[in-house]
Amino acid sequence: MTMFRMGEAAELLGVSVDTMRRWVDGGRLTASRDEHGHRVIDGVELAAFVRAQAAEPGGRADESSARNRLRGIVTAVVKDAVMAQVDIQAGPFRLVSLMSREAVDHLGLEVGSVAEAVIKSTTVVVEKPAVPTGSRGRAHS
Repeated sequence: MTMFRMGEAAELLGVSVDTMRRWVDGGRLTASRDEHGHRVIDGVELAAFVRAQAAEPGGRADESSARNRLRGIVTAVVKDAVMAQVDIQAGPFRLVSLMSREAVDHLGLEVGSVAEAVIKSTTVVVEKPAVPTGSRGRAHS
């Protein structure tokens, strides 16, 4: 079972450690204590929380990609006899990869594990958000 310390979980979700603590203290996310007394979050529960967050309208959107590598948490793995689909939540971004079942098994990919999506493309489309960054969450009259 994969367990994440508060700082690791915060980094995966693209939020501060204080935000993680507020979510845990507010009951939105469950944490337990490890053998050293540090708060830890189960990877499967974190994956479920991230899926729920991604479905909420008006979610937070970061504007950077570190050389087309996006680190995140595996939220779903669907395998058949030959192929597999792996869903990764990297901050507010959901990435879906189709690969061989052998590759998934070799990498040990499972819900709650950390993975890095490396994107290589001959075409990259860059867009600005429809809502200016400073206007998110404000009511319009």
